[in-house]
Amino acid sequence: MKTFASLARIVATVATVAFAGTAHAAIPVYGFFVKNTYPHDPQAFTQGLFFRDGQLYETTGQKGHSSLRKVDLKSGKVLQKKDLAPEFFGEGSTAVGDTIVGLTWQSNVGFLFDAKTFALKGRFNYKGEGWGLASDAQHVYMSDGTAEIRVLDPKTLDEQRRIRVTAEGKPITQLNELEVVDGQIFANVWGADVIARIDPASGNVVGWIDCTGLLPPEGRGTTNPDAVLNGIAWEPKQHRLFVTGKLWPKLFEIELVPIQRR
Repeated sequence: MKTFASLARIVATVATVAFAGTAHAAIPVYGFFVKNTYPHDPQAFTQGLFFRDGQLYETTGQKGHSSLRKVDLKSGKVLQKKDLAPEFFGEGSTAVGDTIVGLTWQSNVGFLFDAKTFALKGRFNYKGEGWGLASDAQHVYMSDGTAEIRVLDPKTLDEQRRIRVTAEGKPITQLNELEVVDGQIFANVWGADVIARIDPASGNVVGWIDCTGLLPPEGRGTTNPDAVLNGIAWEPKQHRLFVTGKLWPKLFEIELVPIQRR
């Protein structure tokens, strides 16, 4: 299981880069306005979250509890579920055409599921860890806990290149769940209440979303230290942004609000 060994360093880096003084042009920071709140399964160790054709899907982690799910947004009810074999620790996921692609953490294998039936269509292999997945019309993007995002061919899932993610020249590691939002890659920074907005062409962080206070630890209904912010879903037709966390009892639709600097 991912540890908090480097959390202090991550938070320090983010704080230095994103929230430091304004003597020079800083990276824009956004707060949030909660538009709607929905139920979320408090047993779901959220790893991947995405919409396909207006329907919410989620993948969950932990060995013996990993699954692919179709979820009713309004009620939080699981409408359809495919469990992974207990030896696998499920991770991020995304839709590629009629296929849902899912990662595992340290097993070096990903799975291809039929988007309608959840039947297993195939597997693929990769080196290193699997964390987050997202896709657009041309590429699949994969995080592995480092400061690099892998760019995969959507047909073969072979690695084509890597995007090195930096904020004002400093690498940002622990990139976790991913989502493509209007041409940018949004990435959870694991262990921090922060989402990075990344330009996929340059790898530069072009904005920070400060989710502090969205669901304070005392409101998460658990003392599990892994119950952190993780899960970003974008519904493009209505331009709606949703976020949640591992083991969180709530899922939020949020609107981003620029934070004015003095």
